[in-house]
Amino acid sequence: MAAPLRLRSTLALVTGGGSGIGRAVCARLAEEGALVAVADQNEVGAAETVRGLPRGEPGQEHKAFGVDVSSAQSVGELMAQIQAQFSAPPRVCVSCAGITMDEFLLKQTEAAFDKGTFLVTQAVARGLVESGAPGGSIINMGSIVGKVGNLGQVSYAASKAGVEGLTKTAAKELARFGIRCNVVLPGFIATPMTDKVPPKVLQKFAGMVPLGRLGDPKEVADVCAFLASEESRYITGASVEVTGGLFL
Repeated sequence: MAAPLRLRSTLALVTGGGSGIGRAVCARLAEEGALVAVADQNEVGAAETVRGLPRGEPGQEHKAFGVDVSSAQSVGELMAQIQAQFSAPPRVCVSCAGITMDEFLLKQTEAAFDKGTFLVTQAVARGLVESGAPGGSIINMGSIVGKVGNLGQVSYAASKAGVEGLTKTAAKELARFGIRCNVVLPGFIATPMTDKVPPKVLQKFAGMVPLGRLGDPKEVADVCAFLASEESRYITGASVEVTGGLFL
């Protein structure tokens, strides 16, 4: 059982918080006492997530925000809104926003490559450094596909490999400010993305996992809560695989 309220009154930003892994992360951080800024391109989904979160401390309310993480302007506006709402930058950031635009290498377009993690990491890091208060935890969502590749997912694999490289570099650069940066690499997790996959294909995926099943978003969220907390205070630049042993 996790230690209770490891994140009491900590302001946390979760992008992609309107569904799937992002929603599970929001719930887990809120259970730990965090005050959560839920950001998603789907504002209705973000608001739904907020309604499902446990209440914070008196006078502290979770808040939903709309954001397009592929737009530097939109990310900048999000940070300004969070600063105005909470009078502080987020001390914890979990970047879960992402899409898959699957296609083979010879047919893929430049637009399919994700830059959202970079923009959010940069904006949050700037806010933390400018605040003058040392510390903070940035957690980026990669994928095991970024490490091993996958047929028909050239842009997704390249983007997620980039997330891992970005996070490890940011960890080196931001350590002097006390800001930790880590990346979580989920395997096959049951989310709205996998809902679009035919059941026979999902069964095949599950059969590839040594633990014999798809992962639950809550199992990824548990790892994020640990990396957000002081219990991981000497961990930075790490890649944590949450795969059920996939690709061992």
